[in-house]
Amino acid sequence: MKHSLNILFLLAAITFLTGCWDKRELTDLSLVSAIGIDKGENSKYVMSFQIVNPNNATGGLQGGQGGDRPPVTNYSVAGNNLTEMSRHASTKISRELYYSHTNLVVVDEELAKDEGIVKILDVFDRDTDFRSTATIIISHGNKAKDFIKALTPIDKIPSNKVNKTLQFTEKQLGEHMKTSVQDVIKCLTSQARHPIVSAFRLKGSPQKAEKMENVQSTAPEATVEADGLAVIKEGKLVNYLEGKTARGVLWLRNKIDRTYITLQLKHERHSVTYDVIRQKTQVSAKLKNNRPAISVHIDVEGDIGEIGVPVRLEDPKVLNHIEKMVSQELKKELKHTIDVVQQNKTDVLQFGDAVYRSYPGIWKKIEPKWSNQYFPDLDVDITVNAYVRRTGLRNNPNILNHKEGRS
Repeated sequence: MKHSLNILFLLAAITFLTGCWDKRELTDLSLVSAIGIDKGENSKYVMSFQIVNPNNATGGLQGGQGGDRPPVTNYSVAGNNLTEMSRHASTKISRELYYSHTNLVVVDEELAKDEGIVKILDVFDRDTDFRSTATIIISHGNKAKDFIKALTPIDKIPSNKVNKTLQFTEKQLGEHMKTSVQDVIKCLTSQARHPIVSAFRLKGSPQKAEKMENVQSTAPEATVEADGLAVIKEGKLVNYLEGKTARGVLWLRNKIDRTYITLQLKHERHSVTYDVIRQKTQVSAKLKNNRPAISVHIDVEGDIGEIGVPVRLEDPKVLNHIEKMVSQELKKELKHTIDVVQQNKTDVLQFGDAVYRSYPGIWKKIEPKWSNQYFPDLDVDITVNAYVRRTGLRNNPNILNHKEGRS
């Protein structure tokens, strides 16, 4: 009896086994690592696919013909919508396009300005194979297909190079930000939040960038570089933020990890470098004259990275003076960033979220008018407390003091 029950149980369990009915062989798939979308000439769009060549993407140069082959292959297809282009790609590619490994979407600057990115993102949001965590960037000054074709040294897969660059520069410099397709979609569904997307530029000749000779050189003639933040409003590209203005956005959003601030000491510009090692930004909302206002409080800690003038860093008065200069310089930088985004009526600082958290009832009334009426005139109060934690191995720059004595 017990034996019969075991057999019956095993037979019942078989009905729940799915087997390999939906298997996909690697030899039948084209792994798409990046997608580029341009504005077409005779069609609405041009879609470019960066497809990984598995045999060439692993290991170093092996000599012979195999080592001279690129790690990726690129194809471009014209069409009136992204689904159409994906299907028509079958006329050029002998394998099924597989999007689960796609980690980069490149949008042409001209397309982002004229038509916007809403229709493009709708396709990616619906596709069951595509991962919405893929990074999205704007191709600044170049066609997306030229950017997609560019080969990169060190990182063999160009899409990986872009993602690693964004991760590294966000932590070390704070002027760029890694933004996913999912992040942009969330911002676009709000009337008060405006997405920011990192922009990249292809420096050098696009023709040379796609040649293997470019990456086999010790000094590549064409490179891809991060190039500021693109501001999106109502789904379209409206502006770029660069340098300290872009850094101010990340600072006010508490995204800064490491960066630096240069100061003027003894009437000599850039004579002190303050190396930021940690910071914390707190943004809160309050009511002022029955209107929303914002308070920003920042605590920043750093080390003395460089000194270009003779000073005695063991003197507490000197360090206190440097801390005050850091506070003043950072406050000035952040005020400039706020002025720029308020003039553009783009709340990339997400101050609206602070108002919503503190005053949800008021926010419900003002949300439709936030970007164009309330945000441009928003009163923002900034408080910065800076601290010098370390001065390096030497308190006194002996070399500079020696030169000062001789002169």
